[in-house]
Amino acid sequence: MARRLTPALIAAASLALAAVAAPTASADHGAATGRALADRATAYGATAKYQVHANAVADGYVPDKYCVFDRVGRTGALGYPHFNHKYDNSVDPKKPAALYYEDDGRGGKRLVGVQWLVYDRDQKLTTDDDRPALFGTAFKGPKPGNFPGQPVHYALHLWLWKKNPRGLHETFNPAVACLPGTTRP
Repeated sequence: MARRLTPALIAAASLALAAVAAPTASADHGAATGRALADRATAYGATAKYQVHANAVADGYVPDKYCVFDRVGRTGALGYPHFNHKYDNSVDPKKPAALYYEDDGRGGKRLVGVQWLVYDRDQKLTTDDDRPALFGTAFKGPKPGNFPGQPVHYALHLWLWKKNPRGLHETFNPAVACLPGTTRP
């Protein structure tokens, strides 16, 4: 039986949207910050339904069976990526190319973060004149592909559904862990 969004989840998403979209009183926050907050609220609203894992799969997000962790720093993970390649090159806050899930402790998956992925125009790691931005933040990169056939690209992570103590747009989240035996050999 498919799980549905519970009233508590809907209420939590609504509160998150209200908190994110609320105007700030500080004079330090300009129009870019207002736009960034509005875009983040849009991303919350667009991805809330993916708290139910089956909704993400039904909408074309293909699960990877392996959990991705930080192999270099060994200080966190992304979780289980779910890519929908029709959203590659999207800078629309409603259309992330990837969703990241972690194990929920009950045999299911919990949405923790999202990612936008944009291919580098000239496919050179030495130039970045086409670097995109979203949420008032420049994408990281250009980066080489993570698997054979993936183009040189820019990426922007957003830890929308689980706080990342290192920052909202950091690649790996130390609060996300891969269970033993779930990472790519």
